[in-house]
Amino acid sequence: MSDVTIRAARDDDFDQWVRLYHGYAEHYKVTLTQAIISNTWGWVMDASHPVTGLVAERDGTLVGLAHIRAMPSPLRGQYVGFLDDLFVDPDQRGAGVVDALFDHINAMGKAQGWGVIRWITRDNNYRARGVYDKVASKTDWNLYEMPC
Repeated sequence: MSDVTIRAARDDDFDQWVRLYHGYAEHYKVTLTQAIISNTWGWVMDASHPVTGLVAERDGTLVGLAHIRAMPSPLRGQYVGFLDDLFVDPDQRGAGVVDALFDHINAMGKAQGWGVIRWITRDNNYRARGVYDKVASKTDWNLYEMPC
């Protein structure tokens, strides 16, 4: 297989990006509405928005995506990175795509001076957690959400 290229999403990536994003949403049992898709794609395409959309490309086809942003950490007195979404095409898993994404994300974090990059995943996301355990340390924090 050829190498994977990680780059910022471009306007002409929409059709392939939305295919991957639907795969991500299906995994988490979230129904993507047109409004969600439009808003998220708009953020990814807006250079002034905090969310950066990365794509993994192999042989001209998008095989993965990541959405990452800076997040203030008052206790640290600095920004950290927050990885909101990460998805690799199931046919490409185990083929180095996630490694290339994490290498790029790590380099991005170093360049931004973030110090750490955080993300959350479901407890039962065992395959992904196996990968995460190789590149990061699991914390002892529990996530709470308060609707508003």
